[in-house]
Amino acid sequence: MNDQFLLRYSRQIMLDDIGIDGQEKIHQSKLLIIGLGGLGSPVALYLAASGIGQLTLVDPDHVELSNLQRQVIHNTADIGTDKVISAKKSCLAINPDIKIKTFAHALNDQELLKQVSQHDLVLDCSDNFATRFQVNQACFTQKTPLISGAVIRLEGQISSFDFRQDDNACYRCLYTEEGELETSCSHNGVLSPVVGIIGSMQAAEALKAVVGLPLLHNKLQLLDAKYMEWRTLKLSKDPDCPVCG
Repeated sequence: MNDQFLLRYSRQIMLDDIGIDGQEKIHQSKLLIIGLGGLGSPVALYLAASGIGQLTLVDPDHVELSNLQRQVIHNTADIGTDKVISAKKSCLAINPDIKIKTFAHALNDQELLKQVSQHDLVLDCSDNFATRFQVNQACFTQKTPLISGAVIRLEGQISSFDFRQDDNACYRCLYTEEGELETSCSHNGVLSPVVGIIGSMQAAEALKAVVGLPLLHNKLQLLDAKYMEWRTLKLSKDPDCPVCG
């Protein structure tokens, strides 16, 4: 921990809830980010800036012009580039002292289980239920904390699932596999700053988890950005949940 380290992270180190010990925990942590789109953009940028020791980025897509309205980690020159490569470049431009691994393909179940087992925490920034269910199952199996976010139109939601605690509900307690409507941004649209709000909250929850601060335990926060109103719902384990019940 040299002078450059102390200077770079001085504004976090001076916080009573973090300090030097907390910043060292951040520096030693390994986080897995699934999706480098609207949510993954602020998540990756803020975690890189905050000094997370290793980020692993997963996204099978490449940058398109329509992404740039909200996916602020990419720029016009990145169009046609793999999103993970573009995101890695942007993160290292902010903080060249961190390590970044990339996967430019969707992970199958075994690959995901392996990666989850090698990381301290997972951030689900994907935009479809199939991936969210897959990530939830892997994190539950490996007892790895999961920070989940979703945004559509002018609405957003965030929750933290700490599977190290036996009483924590999981993402499948909220949604079933059958009957879910297509709710991607490409079909319904999204206001760009809303993904920034939810993604920034995901990054904050991740940093809190790393240093041992309280999380959104069994709570779901919902944002209605049209009227800038928040609701907090209490979650409980579904006894019939196929994952954690």
